[in-house]
Amino acid sequence: MNYDNTMLQALGMEEVSLEKDRVVLSMPVDERTHQPLGYLHGGASVALAETTASIGSILNVDMEQYKVFGLEINANHLKSKRSGTVYGIATPVHIGKSTMVWEIRIEDEEKELICLSRCTVGVVPKG
Repeated sequence: MNYDNTMLQALGMEEVSLEKDRVVLSMPVDERTHQPLGYLHGGASVALAETTASIGSILNVDMEQYKVFGLEINANHLKSKRSGTVYGIATPVHIGKSTMVWEIRIEDEEKELICLSRCTVGVVPKG
């Protein structure tokens, strides 16, 4: 996929693994993703979570016939982080015809859970 001029590029997100039932993206914890006190911004974590769920949804539909859009997302920020890398790991809870629900674990290099998120994605016919 082409990520030029997108939030993925701006926040430094990179593909690690793209499968229909598991999407993994990495994101640096640096000046692009910090909040003013120098910690990982919760909004950056949510952006990573929704991005992994959206890519997973794209992999599960025929993109010539459907579009996918995030409908709802929640996130529990469980641990702070100042530097390094975090990984968004999305797995489907429900793959339906009109909606999908994804669970996203954001973990650091030591597999410590930083954030736990759930994202509902709408599947809309093109037309």
